Amino acid sequence: MQVKKLLLPLLFVTFSLVTTTASSRSSNQKILSTEIVSVIVNTSPYSSADITIPVHVFKPAKSKDDETKESWPVVIFSHGRSSSSTERAALKSPVNLEIVRYWNNRGYAVVAAIRPGYGDNYSEDPEDHGVRWKGNTCIGKADFSKTANAASYATKAVHTWLITQNWADKNRLLLVGQSVGGLATVNACGQNWPGVKGCINFAGGAGGNPEESPGNTCRPDKLSEAFSNQAKTTIVPSLWLYSANDKFWGEEAPKLWFKAFTDTAKAAGIKPTVEFFAAPAVGNNGHSLQTQGGKFWIPVVNEWLDKNGF
Repeated sequence: MQVKKLLLPLLFVTFSLVTTTASSRSSNQKILSTEIVSVIVNTSPYSSADITIPVHVFKPAKSKDDETKESWPVVIFSHGRSSSSTERAALKSPVNLEIVRYWNNRGYAVVAAIRPGYGDNYSEDPEDHGVRWKGNTCIGKADFSKTANAASYATKAVHTWLITQNWADKNRLLLVGQSVGGLATVNACGQNWPGVKGCINFAGGAGGNPEESPGNTCRPDKLSEAFSNQAKTTIVPSLWLYSANDKFWGEEAPKLWFKAFTDTAKAAGIKPTVEFFAAPAVGNNGHSLQTQGGKFWIPVVNEWLDKNGF
């Protein structure tokens, strides 16, 4: 593993998320920069060889008060998945800069990897769940547990690297994911990695077809199973957030996945520490909740973070 000698200035982009503090408003004007680190994901049941992936690292801008600061808490962010192999190959940025700004404003560094199967590593697709669509009809295996396992396996390599870094507060880590990254985050959350204190799932799921079958994902029962795989071992608090007009999953399926998760935990004698937030419709497609629905989720996430001591 090595850090590429690359420091990229990222120009200010319109910040559509709602912020409420003076410090947030001030830091929004600072230019973001990222370091790109190479991390190896070892050969696994999901890939035929070691794969080197790029990890984008965003640290909060230091103020005079931070000059003696030795480390930051860190968000490990997991991106989503396009159904198009061309779009997966074209992935260059694994996290929206507005999301980075939100976390930087709260004092968190953000690390976000481009996982195997995306970007320059598109030739092999470890996260392929086998779902294919013919018009509005879903066909194929729908092996969403494989997708969740493969994605969280790659994210674990990032975590293993992260806890060797002096600038990271190894005891204050959060897992956050969008779409397939949200499914992977729920999966990883039950593995109890060192230092992980909480997990946030934004619009998690897999196998949707918003163009031909909006609001009706493929095999929601299989997704209930994939989401519940780690329910018996999830001990840290987690938060799930979905919008009413998510064209990938619809409004009701995520509630069923949440119920399957909590029912599985309760059946094992565990009191689940997971919360569900049902946001109203966001734009034309609520799958954009994280980037376009800040006025809905930011107060909820802020309250959840404060309540749980993050």
